[in-house]
Amino acid sequence: MSTTLTPAQQAARLVDSLGPDALAQAQAYTTGNHWLLLLNVGVSLLVAVVMVRLRLLDRIAARMEGRRLSLSTFTVSAAFLLISTIITLPWTIYTDWYRERSYGLSSQPLGDFLGQMAIGELIGTVLGGLFLVGVYALIRRTGQRWWLWSGGLAAVVTLLALLAGPPLIEPLFNEYKPVPAGEVRTALEEIADDVGIPHDRIFMYDGSRQSDRFTANVSGIGPSARIAISDVALKQASIAEVRAVTGHEAGHYKLGHVWRYAVIFPLLAMAFFFLLGRLFAPAARLLGNDARLDEPRGLPVFAVVGSVLGLLVTPLTNTLTRVGETESDQYSLMTVNEPDALATALVKTAEYRYPRPSALEEVLFYTHPSVEKRALMAMEWKAAHPKAGE
Repeated sequence: MSTTLTPAQQAARLVDSLGPDALAQAQAYTTGNHWLLLLNVGVSLLVAVVMVRLRLLDRIAARMEGRRLSLSTFTVSAAFLLISTIITLPWTIYTDWYRERSYGLSSQPLGDFLGQMAIGELIGTVLGGLFLVGVYALIRRTGQRWWLWSGGLAAVVTLLALLAGPPLIEPLFNEYKPVPAGEVRTALEEIADDVGIPHDRIFMYDGSRQSDRFTANVSGIGPSARIAISDVALKQASIAEVRAVTGHEAGHYKLGHVWRYAVIFPLLAMAFFFLLGRLFAPAARLLGNDARLDEPRGLPVFAVVGSVLGLLVTPLTNTLTRVGETESDQYSLMTVNEPDALATALVKTAEYRYPRPSALEEVLFYTHPSVEKRALMAMEWKAAHPKAGE
């Protein structure tokens, strides 16, 4: 890369190297994702209307009448989750499978997609049903402060998910193996030492099974924390890019971002439950649902209110995430010091995240800073911190 170019020119040239066709496709894919956020609210409303008009949950609740309240609550809640999945299956296939394949971001066969989806939905139905049993118990027993206690329950569940996810849940969807000995493993061991993760928790996994996206992650907390890099990254990346990307992911762990989210998202859950308590009755009337707040027959109302509030809070959660991504980029640059590799690795993610959004688009919809902005930061770091001999 020519040293006569300014950092901004270097970043722009990297993005331009994708070519106009790739940039146009990335823009179309990204804009489509923005529309999906809005359309998903409509899908949630459709599911709620179908359930309420057909009185599906009412019939199940009637059959469970006289049973233990916790069993009845779990049955109705699990039925709601399962029926929602069935009703939205065509939409899910389109958004999560067909659309990814049409943009060249996945080569996963439909049968494998549906099989993995079934596993995920089974887990989600059981765990989601148990969580809702807890929420409804708190609604019935803690009075007007149920939303506060439910937020606390969400915090506990979040921590349990962080602990159990890597060793118990993630292996159900991908095969994790130790990274073979060689320069890649040596590089990853250096990063693991820096963040305090034992070498026996450095893995590679068959991420190409679901997606052709370039990715790595550091997940879990405490004894479940580990470094995992997708086989896509191993096939497409140079050793410097592997170091740069893994350094970024290690930054999330080292800087304690997981704890930040473990506090923030339960607080958001409290705010959601608080607003739900006030919006439930008018929303139920609009949908024609006669359930009370403490009855799981009202879950379609929960879902509609949740989807609307989730859409409204998206700019806030995206901003929090973008801050963490910027901090992790800075961590990678400071510890690994591979600015060129970080920039080129980031450009490889531009195929599913348009690299040149408007400022408003980035604020509203982007979970990461724009690729061009991140590449610029890397080039500015390079200019301010030249390596010896350069």
